[in-house]
Amino acid sequence: MTLYEVLKQADTGGVAIGHFNVSDLVAVKAVFDGARDQRVPVIIGVSEGERKFIGVRQIAAIIRSLREEYDYPVFLNADHTHSLASAIEAAKAGFDWIVFDVSTLPLEENIRQTRTAVETLKGIRPEILIEGEIGDIGSGSEIHDVAPDLRRGLTTPAEAKQFVDATKVDTLAPAVGTMHGLIRSMVAGDTKKRLDIERIRAIKEQTRIFMTLHGASGTDDGDLRKAIATGITVVHINTEVRLAWRRGLDSALSKQPDEVVPYKLLPPVVDAIKAVVTTRLALFSSGRRRAA
Repeated sequence: MTLYEVLKQADTGGVAIGHFNVSDLVAVKAVFDGARDQRVPVIIGVSEGERKFIGVRQIAAIIRSLREEYDYPVFLNADHTHSLASAIEAAKAGFDWIVFDVSTLPLEENIRQTRTAVETLKGIRPEILIEGEIGDIGSGSEIHDVAPDLRRGLTTPAEAKQFVDATKVDTLAPAVGTMHGLIRSMVAGDTKKRLDIERIRAIKEQTRIFMTLHGASGTDDGDLRKAIATGITVVHINTEVRLAWRRGLDSALSKQPDEVVPYKLLPPVVDAIKAVVTTRLALFSSGRRRAA
């Protein structure tokens, strides 16, 4: 099954595919094992920074090996790719999907560069999916002291339609209320991100395209269910994964202060990330026909 077919099935069924960012093999193992336990497709994402650390061709080879060995629908996304050169590198390495993100530019320039990227990347591999992004959801999948005011950067349905029609992207990432990262009150569980459900509905009606929710860590579960029912096809989780990675490692080190063997220290990290992944996938894919 191709990524396009997986997205189409999710979109038709009113469910979403989980997308989880990774920086190392520990997180890859946790995400893949969590998806197999839930028996649903999954997308593994790597940003430009994550790709620089783990290796572009290396992560592509790892995901390809998992897909081939287990005959499982696991896919690889070049998340938040800010230059055409970086996008081309990912396409040639065999990535299934590329988020070409020049959303900080004025809309017309964003359209121009994204259209060029779509034409160029489809010329390299016609089957690759390309996502464009409009609006402002901040930057940095990390812990922030305060939340930025992103209300002026929310995507309008008219902008979304203009962008999709002009660029011919396969998927769209609009700004509908989320932000990258978490603020400290979200880490503590005291506050949640809230979504503009009617905006999501209006953009879907105008564009009829697969839609991705970026920056979904810490979002209210009820809002996520409504967003998926309204038209979100893929949900990105990164900061929750990173937080679980850190907490799992801290726990392992505190319980085994003299241990130096990585494969003895790291299983609690895998377990912590996997717990996040399985919980999120259960929410995203409720009602789905099982993948395997």
